[in-house]
Amino acid sequence: MTVTTAKSTRQAVTLHGVGKVFDSGPPVLEDISLSVRAGEFVCLLGASGCGKSTLLNLIAGLDTPTAGQVELPGGHAALMFQESALFPWLSATRNVELALRLRGVPRKERQAEARRLLSLVRLEQARNKRAHELSGGMRQRVALARALAQGSEVLLMDEPFAALDAITRDVLHEELIRLWEATGFSTVFVTHNVREAVRLAERVVLLTSLPGRIAREWTVDIPHPRRIEDAAVARLSVEITEHLREEIRRHGQT
Repeated sequence: MTVTTAKSTRQAVTLHGVGKVFDSGPPVLEDISLSVRAGEFVCLLGASGCGKSTLLNLIAGLDTPTAGQVELPGGHAALMFQESALFPWLSATRNVELALRLRGVPRKERQAEARRLLSLVRLEQARNKRAHELSGGMRQRVALARALAQGSEVLLMDEPFAALDAITRDVLHEELIRLWEATGFSTVFVTHNVREAVRLAERVVLLTSLPGRIAREWTVDIPHPRRIEDAAVARLSVEITEHLREEIRRHGQT
């Protein structure tokens, strides 16, 4: 990966009229058209069950849309889940090396690259520890290093910090922005936490509740570094929360 010094106009992800229906049920997603620029950080926000994770799976290629088209000019996206999903019998280094191996990185290069990536997420000193020896935040750092090892310019994140305590989550927000600014990967981050979305994203996209459609978008022009308690973050969060509540009321979701 290379450092991005200017915003690109090239599209990293493009969705054209994407819809998804499971079996004979009602549509989960309907007519989603969205573009993510190379190097852009976008948060998908919405009530529980609105199809955010389904949309992420479609972008990742883990499922196929029943309508519309998903385009990733770079070929594939890396996906990071809410749970770290580390192999417990492998060390942090070996977990990252596995992704490099699947990517086809030669064996003699894998250890050095895994060590570099763990250093990038500030876990070099814990590289030989297994999952049960790591805190929740450290496990998510390993999962992030493993996602970066996939060599994609697009990183998809499905509520990766939701299970962490507030302080650990705050620290990992800072780390994620640091990595994003340093490497320039495009990020699509799913959350139901409005302040998290405003703290992280350049653009927040609100989905309606079943079927998931794009209700509204906000450009977040608050300069980094941002804090969750910043007045500007709070003001925009209040505005977005009101729209989210309206969507929940409109569709009878809780």
